[in-house]
Amino acid sequence: MKRRKILQHLGVLALLPILTARSRAAQAQATAKSGAVVALNKPHEEWRGVVSDAAYAVLFEEDTEPSGSSPLNNEKRDGTFVCAACRLPLFDSAHKFDSGTGWPSFTQPIAGNMQTKRDFKLVWPRTEYHCARCGGHQGHVFNDGPGPRGERWCNNGLALEFIPRGQPLPELRS
Repeated sequence: MKRRKILQHLGVLALLPILTARSRAAQAQATAKSGAVVALNKPHEEWRGVVSDAAYAVLFEEDTEPSGSSPLNNEKRDGTFVCAACRLPLFDSAHKFDSGTGWPSFTQPIAGNMQTKRDFKLVWPRTEYHCARCGGHQGHVFNDGPGPRGERWCNNGLALEFIPRGQPLPELRS
């Protein structure tokens, strides 16, 4: 009797990788149908030929451009700010504001297109955010922005491209 139970459990264990793979595939299909962003499984090194060296350093080595160096800090037209690597839309210009920091700043991102994590690089904790699709580092979010949310999404200009309203958004890069 015990031997039969052990064999049944071993059979289930043997099927576990197959069941897990099917579950992941079903989850990916549901995510695609819901419109949620599907992350790319592309090594960071493969973006080297797609973006400039300076943009690569910001996006995939988590560098920071000098304050005041980005022309996007002064961009005032209506439009969309997209990831410089994969071109996922990240911010609408309606949420851009002048924070006085020297970096493009926004009150909120486009819902579902960012991922966040804690960063302790400057000793105190900060919230770092990345493009949900390619994982490219964009900047940090702080709680000192204007209402109603009180957030300041402080972005590296090199990590973004601006597309004026009325122009078609570029195709996503893979």
